[in-house]
Amino acid sequence: MKTIYQLAKEAMTVEIERYLNLLNLSNGLENVQEAHLLELDTAKLFAAGIGVEFLENDSDLAKKLIEERRRKSAVPFDVEQAVTMGVYNKVRLHVITLFEVAEQLTNGFTTFDTDTLHQNSVLLPIFQNILALSKAQLKKKVGAVSDTGFSKPSAARLAELLKNTVKPHQISKTKILQRLEMTMEGIVRDLVGRILFEEIVAHALSSQEVQYMRESEYSSLTGVIYDFRADFVIPEPDNPVAFIEVRKSSSRHASLYAKDKMFSALNWKGKHKRLIGVMIVEGDWTQATLQTMAKVFDYVVPLNKCTELAQILKRATQGDESVLKWLVKLSIQPSKKFAQSIKN
Repeated sequence: MKTIYQLAKEAMTVEIERYLNLLNLSNGLENVQEAHLLELDTAKLFAAGIGVEFLENDSDLAKKLIEERRRKSAVPFDVEQAVTMGVYNKVRLHVITLFEVAEQLTNGFTTFDTDTLHQNSVLLPIFQNILALSKAQLKKKVGAVSDTGFSKPSAARLAELLKNTVKPHQISKTKILQRLEMTMEGIVRDLVGRILFEEIVAHALSSQEVQYMRESEYSSLTGVIYDFRADFVIPEPDNPVAFIEVRKSSSRHASLYAKDKMFSALNWKGKHKRLIGVMIVEGDWTQATLQTMAKVFDYVVPLNKCTELAQILKRATQGDESVLKWLVKLSIQPSKKFAQSIKN
């Protein structure tokens, strides 16, 4: 069986592909037609994105969804809500399966065998929530354990803890599944940050035939102060034309994130004089923070403008120098006295 994270990651990949396919068919959601929403899961995704409660048995569903989109066209399509809705549905079903398997293997949570626990580490989140322990608390009691695998001695300690703690008649499936909602939410939020937004950017770049490398595909982009990696570098780090950073924020964290990203931009743009800096934003950034970042980054654009951005960056790779907006002159040099002391 798969871990909750593994299943969620697979589901996220499927839903992202579904969303990107809808983008391609509908000219970036500008021309959604009934024919695009005939597939049930695509209709569900679209409904979630426009904030409509899904009515599965409605024969005129596609038509009504398009009408609803037109009715409130000023409300942005919620990409995160659209994609994660399908992910949550699949993960919830998987968690129910995990609970039922754990219940069966332990004879209704009455028998906890070391070998069974060791061979079924994927069930750890169920046992952890039955014990009502945090990861730190569980580690303190049984050692390092993970749903991807743990040692047999740890399994023995876990079995002993379960035997001494669990009262089968007090276990409520409903309450356990409710507790696991927090685990699911954390996993999906992590996947949104790691996968969703960057996949949308990658799709836009590829659609315009812009060559790029992602963070995992290169070692570093050199800077004045330190070498680090951007989310995307175009076309490659040894001869960079542009870099892209992708970040979701809330109004509470906007200032902190902006300072971090602006420092990176200054670091890279100060080293590479013709380098284009791009910041793609999602979430509740404050107006003041966006204005400040726009004084460092050449482009600060929302996620839904990725295709237009890719068109601009394509021009840059073809030699259009008008695309560059800011030159950063930044260098670090030793003082005269220090330089003289080195010579002596």
